This record gives sequence, structure tokens and C-alpha cells, in this order.
Amino acid sequence: MVRPAATARTPTCATPAELRRATRIPHAAAAAGGFTLIELIVALAIAALAIAIVPPALQKLRDGMHYRDTVRTVVTELRAARQRALVEGVETRFFVDLVERRYGLDPLALRALPEPLQMQVIVAGIEMSGQRLAAIRFLPQGGATGGSVDVLRPGVGGVRITVDWLSAAVSQTPLTP
Repeated sequence: MVRPAATARTPTCATPAELRRATRIPHAAAAAGGFTLIELIVALAIAALAIAIVPPALQKLRDGMHYRDTVRTVVTELRAARQRALVEGVETRFFVDLVERRYGLDPLALRALPEPLQMQVIVAGIEMSGQRLAAIRFLPQGGATGGSVDVLRPGVGGVRITVDWLSAAVSQTPLTP
């Protein structure tokens, strides 16, 4: 004897059909899920504005960083030259090459001056080699030939780093444009 097969309905969703129909999103709200053309244009305009503003701000930040680093290095090397002259008992010179735009203690390994910056030097006449190489000499007895090094930022001002001839003390003074 053949038994009839039993049929059963199994739901395909965990929630009943009536509940699904009651919580269905209206057609207009379902269509608003994307971006409108105006919203995309506004977003692109904001991105273009950010791209236009950021590079000049980064350039100013980089120029300021180079300026502070150069001033700090000049002051540090002048003080190191003074210390070396006192401790080791030898004359020590700080060089500035005005043509090649370089500076430092060792004439064979001078540091390059970053491009937007300018450097001016006032030294004793015997410490100037033509119009190219200037030096401030520190003596073992504690004195120096004296002079000043100006590190300038175009249009912003700068700083004057002065070496006293009697005590060889290094000081700095701000310069306005």
C-alpha cells in the first residue's frame, strides 16, 4: 500500500510575511539611498579647495623649518668653535662662503644654506678672503675677531647672530624687514 507523501511549508524568512509587509520601506525613501549630483559637486569643490590650499601652507612650514634649523646650527657651531678654542688651545674659525652659500667649521665640509634663505656677514678685514670666504676666528685666550652673521628670510625678517670680540660670547637679535 502506498502512503501519501506529506507536504509541509517551511518559511524562507525568520519573520512572518505580515511583519515584513508592515516594515517595508516606502518607494521614495528607498530611492534616496545614493548621492545627488549637487552633493557630489559640493564634495568635489571642497576637495579641490583643500588641494589648492595645502601645498602653499606646507611650503611655508618647510621654509620656517629650514630657517629655524639654520639659525640653530649657526649658533651651535659658533659656540662649538669657541669651546674648541678654549679647551684645545687652538685657533678655531667659523667660515661663511658667500658665493657657494655654505657655512660651518670645517672649510672642506661646509653646510649648504637652504634656497629661500640669505646670509650676510660682517667680519674683521683680515678675516675676509676677497668677496668669497669670510671667517670669525676664536682665540685660545678667550677672545675672537668678532663679527656677525645675519640669517634672513625674504620678506619676513631674520636674526643677527653676533660674536663679541672681547669675550667671544655668541648672542642673537631679531631683525625686522
